[in-house]
Amino acid sequence: QVQLVESGGGLVQAGDSLRLSCAASGRTLSILAMGWFRLTPGKEREFVARITWSGGSTDYADSMKGRFTISRDNAGNTVYLQMSSLKPDDTAVYYCAAVRTFRGAYTRSEVYDYWGRGTQVTVSS
Repeated sequence: QVQLVESGGGLVQAGDSLRLSCAASGRTLSILAMGWFRLTPGKEREFVARITWSGGSTDYADSMKGRFTISRDNAGNTVYLQMSSLKPDDTAVYYCAAVRTFRGAYTRSEVYDYWGRGTQVTVSS
């Protein structure tokens, strides 16, 4: 089992930056990749970014490219999401997730095995 705990959410103004953290514990050696997703009421869970655990390759949703950066600290088993130029549309609960067994593209939420409880990000205009 892998446990994930997100932190760093909060209330910011449009244009501000925020960094989310996701601390992984448990059987972290089994992790293949980690990702961030977000959920807004009335919408489906949306892919934000992902990073592979060994090679560190990254991928982003088109709307986040250039504004968000995902990174990892393997020694600390932590993944970060640096968000800049935040917009009110970025308001959501942000979830961290981890893949243990490869089942397809890491942009799909259904391939993730473990999920955190989420952290709220609110961007005011």
